[in-house]
Parts: sequence; C-alpha cells; structure tokens
Amino acid sequence: MMHHYENLIDGIDSYSLSRRTVRAYSDREVAPELLDRLLEEASHAPTTGNMQLYSVVVTRDDAGKKALAPLHFNQPQVTGCSVVLTFCVDLNRFVRWCEVNDANPGFDNLQSLMYGILDTALFAQQFNTLAEIHGLGCCYLGTTTFTAPKIAEALNLPKRVIPLTTITVGYPEGESNVSDRLPLEAIKHEGAYRQYTDDDIRRIYAEKESLEESRKFILENAKQTLAQVYADVRYPRTNNETFSAILADFLKDYL
Repeated sequence: MMHHYENLIDGIDSYSLSRRTVRAYSDREVAPELLDRLLEEASHAPTTGNMQLYSVVVTRDDAGKKALAPLHFNQPQVTGCSVVLTFCVDLNRFVRWCEVNDANPGFDNLQSLMYGILDTALFAQQFNTLAEIHGLGCCYLGTTTFTAPKIAEALNLPKRVIPLTTITVGYPEGESNVSDRLPLEAIKHEGAYRQYTDDDIRRIYAEKESLEESRKFILENAKQTLAQVYADVRYPRTNNETFSAILADFLKDYL
C-alpha cells in the first residue's frame, strides 16, 4: 500500500514540475463525454459556502471559435483547439434560486464578486489539472477580462454572469516548453510578509532574466531589461488603465 502511495506521489510530482502550456493542437477532437466527465469532476473543487458561483460556456463549432478569436486578439490557439471553455462568475443562477424561493438576495456587490471569482478560478484550475492528467493540452487566455463586454455579448451572458478566464483545450501537437518559475524563496513568507531587499530581487529574478527567451524579448523590443519589456511593452500602464475602465463600466451594468 505504501509503495503504491509513493508511486502516486512520484507521478504527481513529475506532472507538477513538468506541466506546460499547450498552444498547438492536433486535429483529434476531445470527446464530449470526456469533457463532461472532466467538468463534472472539476465541479467538486472547493467553493464559497457550497454555492458554486460559476458557469462554463463550451464552444466547439468553428463559427463560434472564429467569433471569439478577435476578442482574444486572434491568438491562434482559439481557432486551432478542439474546445474553447469560457469560465464565468455566475451570480445569476444563485440569485434566481433565491428569488424562486422567496429569499431576498444581496449579491450585487464587491464581496459577492470575490466569492464568484474564487469559485470560478478554483473550478477552472481543477479542470485544467484533470484535463492535463488525462493527456489533454490546455492554455489559459489572459485576455478574457480585457474584452469582457464583447465576450458577454457573443456568448449571450445575462446580467450577473461575468466572463473571467478562458481555457483552450485539445490534444497536443508536438512538444511545448516548460515555463520558468521563480524559486520557492521568492513566494514563501514564514509567519509574516518580509519585504524584499534590492539584493533579494536581483537574486530571485536572476535565472528568469538569464534565459535565452528573456534575452530575445529584450532585444526584440529594444529594451535594456526584462522588467522594461513587461512594464513598457507587454503590460503598459495605458493598456492597464484602458482595460480597467472598460471592465469597471461593464461590472457596474452586470452586478
């Protein structure tokens, strides 16, 4: 029994340390039965007050994927995958349940949104993990909240249903690189948060900055440091503020 347990732990460790984002997919379709099974299993993830404040919109057909593609800045994995899953905070279903049962719901506020964000993120990640264990490849799209109003329109989302994140799913085509990660000391704080010194920052980001991919980013964008690529090119203040305003206006109408 112990030997079986140790083998299981070794398998999990191997998966966790070698997991990768998959952006290129084969033509093999993900069977609806498999997808349903994985989504059902993922729904057993932890949830606030057992309310399950989430829904997922499944997009399989080419027309649907082509409609979503420009809303994700035409990232090729949107049309190249087998299935696009849009994970949404869903306060609508719970509010309707309250209304049907003569209860007075108070879910049009920030705290309720946070409940839903936590629930939805846990559900999405549980699905991602299960899908990869079953041999599928997944890619999170960080563009969902950038164009939330347009995605809501494309997917016919009612008030109180807010697109949070999107995962493209399919069988991998070829090999994908394992993404770099900061060392444990960068993210772990014993007892209380400890502020980083300049030397700490230089040390924990040294490996990331030394990667060939990082040096390529710096050269291609005519910058001096990788931090400048992130702050000036990939996630500049102007874009952050623009998308923040769009999302804030959307949430005012949808909460």
